[in-house]
Amino acid sequence: MKIRILGSGTSTGIPEVGCTCPVCTSDDWHDRRLRASSMIYTDDAVILIDCGPDFREQMLRMPIFEKIDAVLITHEHYDHVGGLDDLRPFCRFGEIPIYANAFTSANLRSKMPYCFGDRKYPGVPLFSQVEIEANTPFSINQTEILPFCVMHGHLPILGYRIGKRMAYITDMLTMPEESYECLDGLDLLIINALRFTPHPSHQTITEAIAAAQRINARETYFIHMNHHAGLHRELEQQLPHNIHLAYDGMTLDF
Repeated sequence: MKIRILGSGTSTGIPEVGCTCPVCTSDDWHDRRLRASSMIYTDDAVILIDCGPDFREQMLRMPIFEKIDAVLITHEHYDHVGGLDDLRPFCRFGEIPIYANAFTSANLRSKMPYCFGDRKYPGVPLFSQVEIEANTPFSINQTEILPFCVMHGHLPILGYRIGKRMAYITDMLTMPEESYECLDGLDLLIINALRFTPHPSHQTITEAIAAAQRINARETYFIHMNHHAGLHRELEQQLPHNIHLAYDGMTLDF
């Protein structure tokens, strides 16, 4: 199994428009972060997690064009779903199932009715909606997925355990105890870490370190950083030995 980090940034990306801070003007390509999304490759499936507004650019960087078996949506915010229309070329392989909880599925139907309505005009993406619930596992081909609840401020959203060895969490502020119990024995954890100063709906880097150490995966990689997190090369040096910063284009085999 492997994961490719398509985007490691938060909702504004890095560089942020109009900003001249050291991170946004850095010439280190590790500091250029598109909106958060990843591709998971299992033995029998290619699974996209979230599909933000940078999806087209992310796909133009990919070495091959191939079928996407499913899309897992964490929540309905624009930086996580704004690129769904750009899945149209991938519909040449067939209809793409979009997995999300009931609240997110309803929001997608409302915001993109031309993609999910009964009467579709030619050329729109070919999607099916699959409503899922936290703590109720399902399979994509033979790959087992366990969605679990994390709190994005006051909004319950989904993290995903994929197979037995990895989990993906984004936009988390806190996590219920029962979700921590779903995450024993991981080899790889991908989790959000926005910045050092507190935020009402995202955990800080310090809080992310504490959560990662509690989960105790063999290796943890942070995503969803903004420019206030600091320069990649400097922040990486401050992290514990088995906690790292993800970057756009990174591929991890596990």
